[in-house]
Amino acid sequence: MRLTLPAEADAASAPTCRLCGAALRHTFVDLGMSPLCESFLAADELDGMEPFYPLHVLVCGECLLVQLQAYVDASEIFREYAYFSSYSTSWVDHARTYAEQMTDRLGLDGESLVVELASNDGYLLQHFVAHGIPSLGIDPAANVAEAARARGVETLVEFFDTRLASELADGGRRADLIVANNVLAQVPSLNDFVEGMRILLAPSGTATIEVPHLVRLVEGLQFDTIYHEHYSYFSFHTLVELFGRHELEVFDVEELPSHGGSLRVFVRHPQGAPEPAVETLLAAERDAGYAELAGYAGFGARVAETKWRLLELLIGLRRDGARIAGYGAPGKGNTLLNYCGIRTDLLDYTVDRNPLKHGRFLPGTHVPIHPPERIAETRPDYVLILPWNLKREIAAQLEYVRDWGGRLVVPIPEPEVLP
Repeated sequence: MRLTLPAEADAASAPTCRLCGAALRHTFVDLGMSPLCESFLAADELDGMEPFYPLHVLVCGECLLVQLQAYVDASEIFREYAYFSSYSTSWVDHARTYAEQMTDRLGLDGESLVVELASNDGYLLQHFVAHGIPSLGIDPAANVAEAARARGVETLVEFFDTRLASELADGGRRADLIVANNVLAQVPSLNDFVEGMRILLAPSGTATIEVPHLVRLVEGLQFDTIYHEHYSYFSFHTLVELFGRHELEVFDVEELPSHGGSLRVFVRHPQGAPEPAVETLLAAERDAGYAELAGYAGFGARVAETKWRLLELLIGLRRDGARIAGYGAPGKGNTLLNYCGIRTDLLDYTVDRNPLKHGRFLPGTHVPIHPPERIAETRPDYVLILPWNLKREIAAQLEYVRDWGGRLVVPIPEPEVLP
């Protein structure tokens, strides 16, 4: 199947790639219209008008960066943010292990400086601080920055860019380690952001960047990880090109299970030959077709099939009289529910561990959000796990649903009722 073309997308009217500037004329997948995935509603907002924006994802024919247009300014999305990393036990454990590994690998000590970009509530830097390693968080959301400071993590409420990087470097604060976990996808001005990393990085410093791997998104049908807060979706090829444009070399890479399959990319100022893992992964992507435009065809048709199967499952359960609740209120869940048209006729409610979401409603679908205790109180027949990437952690938390014969459902990559 060929990649479709946006209507009348000639060179004059097409949007341009945020990495290389080429005209964007090729569709990767079109998920229709959707609200911002973190725009949870209060009860008195339910009768108001909600803004919906296209989730029409394009792929650049030149550098192969998969991307959304920036329909909404980043300041509107991230100044007050509903996602707190510390509410995921597995993610905090991931951060602790990372801090230990990087401290040993890089020989970090009390004379070093660790800077995290999009540091959220201090979930990661707290582990460096606990070992006496100077640390600085940078995050644009004032509410999560306040939580980080309460953990003893110095945090600047700023968007990271070349201006801020230059101010820090000129003030003598160049980083021995820059951490950028799951932020690169949320950056509309990619080249400015990466140039800022180059400026901030000490001459012998290392930057690590974690991003969901586009190959895992495609092969695992993880279409729900597409939302307006994520502007870009990266193959390893595009990451190597991006950093190379700013005279930074990718010298190592690790494949991680987090977020459905991620990459941890190691970057430095040019110093020499990279680790063998770099060429190994580049070769694997080439062999799988991701170094050519044709390798991105057919994804939309597979996504539509998954949507139909999920709806068939839920409708069938409802027809049999089953009560269905959700677990979690993640961004990916809102993409899934809005694209599939799943509202309170199919999903009674959802629950979340984040108390800031309690009493509010999911954007677009208006599914109410309750504390996790609601499940034990109402004893639903099925629980739909929306953050499916955490299904093992959540299944352990929900083991008690078996007391009344309840079952768990995961929607991705194939709708499945868990044993």
